[in-house]
Amino acid sequence: MIAWLDARWPLGALLGWGAAWVAWQLGASLGWASPWPLVLSLLVAALVASGHGRWWRRAVVVLGWPLALALQAVSLPPWIWVGCVLLLVLLYPRRLWRDAPLFPTPLGALDDLARHASLPPGARVLDAGCGAGHGLRALARAYPQAQLEGVEASRLLVWWARWRCPRARIRCADLWSESWSDLDMVYLFQRPESMPDALRKARAELRPRAWLVSLDFPLPDVRPQQQWPHGRHTVFVYPAKSLN
Repeated sequence: MIAWLDARWPLGALLGWGAAWVAWQLGASLGWASPWPLVLSLLVAALVASGHGRWWRRAVVVLGWPLALALQAVSLPPWIWVGCVLLLVLLYPRRLWRDAPLFPTPLGALDDLARHASLPPGARVLDAGCGAGHGLRALARAYPQAQLEGVEASRLLVWWARWRCPRARIRCADLWSESWSDLDMVYLFQRPESMPDALRKARAELRPRAWLVSLDFPLPDVRPQQQWPHGRHTVFVYPAKSLN
């Protein structure tokens, strides 16, 4: 159940909210006094949420339903809803749903990276899925002489990242279609489901002397050369020559 829902996100959220609405309507139609229809709908939402593997997805399903009810009670004009939907589409296009949501890299998480993965001055370092530029700023601290690059599919996030990290070259594109063949390091802060794709791409495209760095999520069935904790996060470092 968890694997099925996670693989089809955000269908799981829509399913949870729809089931909660049906339960709410059912309780009201049976003549239940308040707040029992609401309690039933919240229990149903929580049940569907428990079928998701990631905590933030469970939170979205559980909290999204009462938030929708609260906003409905406020009677917001329709144009506000349309504007919110358009903003969400611009910020997080459909093609990004298989990648990580906007989770920023802590600024000091990569400070020890240069001690474990040395790079020459002018090395090309890519933040694949750079979001709002938090990872690029962390990489800039670790490699002040590197040529920093970022790729991000959300145009709004690209503009934000360019403002936050002006020394980096950031382009709007699909991180999985961009070539890694001329890079010296690729940094990822994705999600567990993305790591098999990252491993296949690294094996096919990275040069032997290049590095792959992942925050929080290791490559499947590959032992990292180095790993260390940073607060609740973990940094995983792989030389490309060890991936094949």
